[in-house]
Amino acid sequence: MSTNTLIQLLPDMAVFVRVVECGSFSAAAKELGLSASAVSRQIARLERSLSVRLLERSTRSLRLSEAGHAALSRCQAMLAAGQDALNVSEQYMAAPQGRVRLGVPRGFARAVLQPLITPLLHKHAGIELHLLVTDRVLDPLDDEIDLVIRIGDQPPPGLIGIPLQQVTQVLCASPAYLAAHDTPFTPQDLLDHPCICLGETPVDHRWRLSRDKEEITVAVTGPLRVNHSEMRLNAALDGLGIASLPDFTASAALADGRLIRVLPEWQLGTSYAGMAYLLYPAHRYVPPKLRCVIDALIAHCRG
Repeated sequence: MSTNTLIQLLPDMAVFVRVVECGSFSAAAKELGLSASAVSRQIARLERSLSVRLLERSTRSLRLSEAGHAALSRCQAMLAAGQDALNVSEQYMAAPQGRVRLGVPRGFARAVLQPLITPLLHKHAGIELHLLVTDRVLDPLDDEIDLVIRIGDQPPPGLIGIPLQQVTQVLCASPAYLAAHDTPFTPQDLLDHPCICLGETPVDHRWRLSRDKEEITVAVTGPLRVNHSEMRLNAALDGLGIASLPDFTASAALADGRLIRVLPEWQLGTSYAGMAYLLYPAHRYVPPKLRCVIDALIAHCRG
């Protein structure tokens, strides 16, 4: 689609959003100061250009098609960006205020984000922080979230990715457990120990360990598999065995000696490792309410 065609369709996209929000062509037409037939023509033109049906119409109802749902969030984002452009001078002068929706993985939220929340909200009293804590993969556009923290090798295409901190997985056990058992010196030694695994997929018990250019996979066994890092932490503290933990979950217990690293020269490879990125759409204007949260996260995580 050419730039000229896109520019011509922008008013139709705005009308499409208003029709959905008003619930009917006639209500949208009244609000926009247009005739219902003019609104209908604009929607039809938009559908022809996109080659999809956006709205399912009947004499009594109006509902979005599957394609319409996907298009609506993008058109709403366009209108929000336009409003941001109109409000640039006001936003630069105003104090940060408004709701900020942030999606964050569960373990990261509890161990890393939790200490930041109170100082952030005390400093910026106009901010309302709405946290969505889940290990489900979130998308800022599809899930209508302002900011998303995701752990991986690189940011997804189309999103700005600000690196916050490196996340690694470590193997840990309590001093009492290691005193009662032989300390592992090689990955193969783990086969003789009860191990506490993630357990989200059937292969999570297959620990892939690497050192320099050497890589070894061992299929460990144990009494507990659980997809909650704090429960694995507590199991390790109770002496139940050797646990795989995110470094930020284990850090406090390692620092005060309640846990000891096992095979510290080896790296444990899992899907929950890599860089923690703060993500938001590349085209989105960043208002003060988002900027203050972004800056606070960067300072907190990198500090």
